[in-house]
Amino acid sequence: MAYPDDLAYSKEHEWVRVDGSRATIGITSFAADELGDIVFVELPEVGASLSQFGTFGVVESVKAVSDLYAPVSGEVMDVNEALRTAPELLNSDPFGEGWIAKVELADATEVDSLMDATAYAAETA
Repeated sequence: MAYPDDLAYSKEHEWVRVDGSRATIGITSFAADELGDIVFVELPEVGASLSQFGTFGVVESVKAVSDLYAPVSGEVMDVNEALRTAPELLNSDPFGEGWIAKVELADATEVDSLMDATAYAAETA
């Protein structure tokens, strides 16, 4: 499975795309496939403070309920409201329309502790 090269990945199967001091967070296609049909997403509150690897929400599928773990620390600036009515976006477009939250990075160097696409692909092989 190919993973976008412009993202960083966590062992918990979240991804992060950094753009300056902002980062977009989502779950990987591997996580979405493992979960199966996603039926509900608990989003963080705008203004919430995330800690790297701390939980920030929940994804429910027909198979399981899984916590979401923040790949980076920061303040939530925006959440993907579309997921409230269309949680299946996490299955159909996990790296695009299925993003979960956008944060203002607290420490941009945290991204350095995450995996690149090649390492993540090896981790999930």
